Amino acid sequence: MNVAVSVWDHVLRIAFLFAYALLFAAVEIEIEGPHGWAERLPTWFRVTPLYARVYGILMRGKPLTGYHLVMFVLPLWSFHIGFIGGVPWSWAAEATTLSAYIVWVAIWDLLWFVLNPRFGWKRFRRDEVWWHARAWIGRFPTDYYSAMVTSFLVAATGVLSTGTTTVVVNHAVFTAGMSLLTVLCVMAAPAYMRWYAHMRRPGSDERSLALPPVRE
Repeated sequence: MNVAVSVWDHVLRIAFLFAYALLFAAVEIEIEGPHGWAERLPTWFRVTPLYARVYGILMRGKPLTGYHLVMFVLPLWSFHIGFIGGVPWSWAAEATTLSAYIVWVAIWDLLWFVLNPRFGWKRFRRDEVWWHARAWIGRFPTDYYSAMVTSFLVAATGVLSTGTTTVVVNHAVFTAGMSLLTVLCVMAAPAYMRWYAHMRRPGSDERSLALPPVRE
């Protein structure tokens, strides 16, 4: 498989996947509001079964929920649609896909905080986020650093099928591009928060006009 990527291909891929992460973050903000990790959603939580304990170890103490089980699998599934659509599978292509997915999840998670009016960049702190409270390095939870390291280790396995470091180089470009767009998003977040507040201003909701009357 030819894993070389043109500059234009890099730009399109980074822009598309960043927009995808942005959409996922926005959807979750609409669903969860200020209460992260499905805290108040009608889903199940598990911490004591073996599978939940294994999950907790891998996720640094976070509880397993039905919501997150679906939400982590959904994008991973969609990242592989290209293979079903005719893109030839190879380990280099799989390493490219998985490494991008790992970085994408970290970016998606960070965007949720950056855009959420409950947090924003200023309140994205260890003592404000109970599900990320175990360990931080600087301004970020260690989960993000682990994700970056793991993603590059996965990308490095592309050498097994290509004999070159092309997959790693492409992944480095992807990670840099996603990081740059995240910084720009942090700068633009106040505009989103103003729109968020505007759509929820007192007296503006038209739920009563859209929903059928409650039957007694």
